[in-house]
Amino acid sequence: MSQAVDTHKVDGAALATDESLTKTFTGQLHAIARWWLDYAQDQARGGFYGEVGDDNVARADAEKGIVLNTRILWFFSEAAVFTGNDEYRTAADRAYRYLCEYFFDREQGGFYWSLSPTGEIEQSKKQVYAQAFAIYALAAYYELTANSDALTLAMDTFALIEANCIDRDADGYYEAYTREWGKIEDVRLSEKDLNYPKTMNTHLHVLEAYTKLHQVNPDKSVAAALGYGIDLFDKYMIDHDNYHLKMFLDANWQDHSPGLTYGHDIECSWLLYKALISLGDQERLARLTPVIIELAKTCQREAIRERGDVIDAYDRASDRYHSARIWWVQAEALVGFLTAYKLSGDDSFLSTAKNLWSFIDAYQIDHDRGEWRWHSTLDAPDGSRDYKAGFWKGPYHNGRAMIEAAKLLGR
Repeated sequence: MSQAVDTHKVDGAALATDESLTKTFTGQLHAIARWWLDYAQDQARGGFYGEVGDDNVARADAEKGIVLNTRILWFFSEAAVFTGNDEYRTAADRAYRYLCEYFFDREQGGFYWSLSPTGEIEQSKKQVYAQAFAIYALAAYYELTANSDALTLAMDTFALIEANCIDRDADGYYEAYTREWGKIEDVRLSEKDLNYPKTMNTHLHVLEAYTKLHQVNPDKSVAAALGYGIDLFDKYMIDHDNYHLKMFLDANWQDHSPGLTYGHDIECSWLLYKALISLGDQERLARLTPVIIELAKTCQREAIRERGDVIDAYDRASDRYHSARIWWVQAEALVGFLTAYKLSGDDSFLSTAKNLWSFIDAYQIDHDRGEWRWHSTLDAPDGSRDYKAGFWKGPYHNGRAMIEAAKLLGR
């Protein structure tokens, strides 16, 4: 195992041109992948560890979550396509085999929420969020390998969501179900979430998954579902008065969000654009492009702090901003601002993205031990940080940001 991790640290001079930034982002992509290859593979029991600490030490007793496994599969599939690296393809094969052998429910369809370290079922519930990530990963793996079984599994999961999870009376997708696709009382993704039947977060990742599925298999049913998902955001979840997102909603789309979440706002902006491009509907694209730019402008105006970083959220009850710098928020904002720059030609978006990258490079990336820290060094000192890999942290946000940013500036 390689102990030294080359993170391609750059100085300010490297930010001068789009070309140098593209090389920097590609280098950081390889650094992220190297860390996951070196530290996250569970050689004893297959697949990947459920958790690896900030010190790069694996927790062999940690449960294995479907979200982490699918994000790893998605990342290595996309990284292999983008770079042509055979080692990344091998890692994608590993994640795909584990997904099919252990997480897939052969009796009821779909994918279990979590497994024990040795692969036994821990939580069998069917979160729509997780089923969407399975589709996202399987579609990416199909693009890499042309494995027809992967595409079939993606389409079967798509069909399950469409058949079981749509609110036929009031629109949208419900949050979660039992293993048998029955009703479940606690539909939350995690303890920090509110228990409402519809969330922006699940809808966003359904949209993301259907975007990728449509790219690799532009089936009419997928196109119809993708258009439906785009329209749900426009009609119910984007607040056109303030250009923020409504996060937690009841069955009739009444908003119960406790505040604002800037990471989701900016992530939605560019994922919505990707969905529109994949669908190819020019009327929707023309109508919603100004909305996408406004979402990015609002985040730029309200959430950027003095070092170029993006704060996490705003809580209405306490009238307080959550100032913590979280890795995924920085990653999504980088792509969001670069997308807005390309769409609008507004140089301020490019400047914002460059300043944000300077912050990420200085405070978010762990140049000594590899990967990105959950919290920046301004928020948590060494020894007190959350894991580098775990139930909610994979190579997905930051790895994807490096691929997308390199593509945006490389065009």
